Amino acid sequence: MVLLFCIELSHAETSRSVGREMNRSPKSRPIEEEPLFRLGVWLRQQGYEFVTVTPATHARVIGRDPGREAKTLEDIFGWNLLFRHDLLPEPALTLLREANAVEDNPGLLRSRIRFSTLDDMLFLHSGYPTSKGDAVFFGPDTYRFATLIENSLSRLDTSHIHTIADMGCGSGAGGIVARRLLEAAAPQLILSDLNPLALQFSAINAALAGLEPPILRQGDLYAHVGAPLDLIIANPPYLIDTYGRTYRHGGGTLGAELSRRIVLEGLPRLAANGIMVLYTASAIVGGRDTFREMVHETLQHPDIDHEYREIDPDVFGEELENPAYARVERIAAVSLVIQVRHPVDMGATRSRTQAREVPALLSA
Repeated sequence: MVLLFCIELSHAETSRSVGREMNRSPKSRPIEEEPLFRLGVWLRQQGYEFVTVTPATHARVIGRDPGREAKTLEDIFGWNLLFRHDLLPEPALTLLREANAVEDNPGLLRSRIRFSTLDDMLFLHSGYPTSKGDAVFFGPDTYRFATLIENSLSRLDTSHIHTIADMGCGSGAGGIVARRLLEAAAPQLILSDLNPLALQFSAINAALAGLEPPILRQGDLYAHVGAPLDLIIANPPYLIDTYGRTYRHGGGTLGAELSRRIVLEGLPRLAANGIMVLYTASAIVGGRDTFREMVHETLQHPDIDHEYREIDPDVFGEELENPAYARVERIAAVSLVIQVRHPVDMGATRSRTQAREVPALLSA
């Protein structure tokens, strides 16, 4: 099987989106020839394992000994410590150089990329610190998102799922986890992101996971994804980022705008019995869950069943020092799992006063 990296747009969008389209060209090469894919294969052969922590924890760990040099592969590709040329075998170092993924320092090198493990899978993502505008993030939220997907799909009827769309896919971890869980049905996986580097990395990660080539689409949320969709999953950025970096900045007053759009714009795209799994966060102000309030009216639709949960009551506490969060008590990680009985007409309103939650389907 030959896997090629290409980014596609839906047929209906192609004619008016030529400037954004990145189709297969004579310069495209099989994923198996991509140096970072080959490096990932080699790392797996070496038994490499690394669990990525939050940026704040990462800074604390490496700050204990600022002059420490790498001694292991985990130091190089997990903690991103400086390393000497002879620590990494020449073929592996050559792959890093071919990918322009290593920086030279006086007598020492540093990897610009990281690899993290999730169960038996290996994921390529951006090096520490993730300060660039096109950084591809992977961290504790990714692990929680994967667990949410696994728990949700294990409790729902997934026999009808033929298409999966991972919105704002980043490393592609969510879509890849979902696709592997539904391997028997072999649904088509669509990975969508504004960031072309995210699509490049997610294509490599899908190949490392042994999947058939996903459809890669670059654009703003659903702009080039099409419909109907059987499963929409998303772990969008949900913070207020001063620099507006796409992997962190969720937009709106308190960072929830992208999450709101994923719900409102995604629901009409779900097929009958379609499912949406959203992992995001909500700013808690005066005891009020502000994101839940934003989507409450939408969830009153007569064809929508849902479950909303607070997963972690306190994430990214250091962000409360940002003036944008002056009124915020805490930032809570939350999940919203939706199933629609029939294709949803968002013009309809719900007659009952409270949205129906579905513990029989979605709760433990």
